[in-house]
Amino acid sequence: MSNQSQGEVDAANVMASAMKAAEDLYNIRDTYFPSNPDDKISQQRKLPMQRATYEYLRGKILDVFPEYRKEAEDHLSKAVKLSPSLADAWLCLGNCIWKKGDLPSAKNCFTLALSKGPNKKILSQLSMLERRMAQGAENQADIVEESIKHAKEAIMLDVKDGNSWFLNLSSAPIHEKGLQWGTRVLFGFLVHDPRLDSPTLTAASRTYTKPAVLDGMEVFRVYEFANVNKYLENYERALSGFEAAASRDPGLNSTEEVRKIVNLLDKLESLLRGQTKAKRLNSLASSLAAVNLNPSYRKATVGILSDGLNKKVAIIGKVLFFVKHENVAPLYYLVCDTDQSCYVLSVYGIRDEACDIEIKDPLQIKEGDQLTLLEPNYRDVDFPWNGKAYRFNSVRVDFLEQVIVNGKAISSTQAVRTAILAQHKP
Repeated sequence: MSNQSQGEVDAANVMASAMKAAEDLYNIRDTYFPSNPDDKISQQRKLPMQRATYEYLRGKILDVFPEYRKEAEDHLSKAVKLSPSLADAWLCLGNCIWKKGDLPSAKNCFTLALSKGPNKKILSQLSMLERRMAQGAENQADIVEESIKHAKEAIMLDVKDGNSWFLNLSSAPIHEKGLQWGTRVLFGFLVHDPRLDSPTLTAASRTYTKPAVLDGMEVFRVYEFANVNKYLENYERALSGFEAAASRDPGLNSTEEVRKIVNLLDKLESLLRGQTKAKRLNSLASSLAAVNLNPSYRKATVGILSDGLNKKVAIIGKVLFFVKHENVAPLYYLVCDTDQSCYVLSVYGIRDEACDIEIKDPLQIKEGDQLTLLEPNYRDVDFPWNGKAYRFNSVRVDFLEQVIVNGKAISSTQAVRTAILAQHKP
């Protein structure tokens, strides 16, 4: 069957489904909500659960419009009063009230809906609502943390649901710094979860990007997942994703993202090539002071780290260079460990003093500092791109608490703050 014939069949099926739905609406109207009250089916109308379902369906249909409609709220309110266990009615009522601008009441509806049992759609809506509530709030960090927690819970209910990943990672437009931080921190939680192994993340990547391959209108999914891969330092996947997005929608600025990544990789490789003098590396390694670690941590070197998160492991190194680059996050450093091995260190959650000069903290990471990195995330970067091979050891830390500078914890003043602006997309 030709593509055109298949398209005609699909269009006919959609129209048939729409016609059936319209007929069902008329049937509900005529059967359960007739203009003459005497025509009501008394027995069915007397059953609270059935009546609640009818009220819920009517309210949900009326709430399909983007603007708030009081009639929809009235019917949905009746539904939850008749049957408080109807979780989807609470979800619809929360969405309806959200449109009205009553965010605390909308959150209460979502919370009540979740009390009936875990639901990824409700968790996603609650997460988005909390992102919106964080705007301008005094306890913004706490609200954001709750939002990330609920987004993670939504994804964990079905990690292979690409739509769920997309909804929770990119449905809320945020300021530039906030977008990078919010997406990054969420994935920081996810990659630290033992239930999410590499095959699971790969499967999620496939399902996340599949709709974009089929529908050009959703090419942003490809772009956003490439963005996530960039922060996870899956550079080859990120580059491939950005190039795919650029070929479908040049307006997404994906070509610029490719340029930034390639420039960063070229810079890192060049700096690493320059650190091959054995005498200097030996001097740096011997200058590393002994560190009193918590007994629960095992001291290691980069050469014996496992790929991914290294639980209850600590590595020690000397900062050789702070690597300037074009993105807001992460901070990149070139580090040498006790075995004289050099590696690239990327640090999230810590502000860059060069970008925020009002903070003058003596514990800001700088060249010559000794670092102790707790539970590092290791990756052996090794891939070709456009005829050039990139290979280096990469260590990533996602949270401020994972970094000790010269034997001291980093001050909380160095933690990254965020600014979030979310939109309601029920």
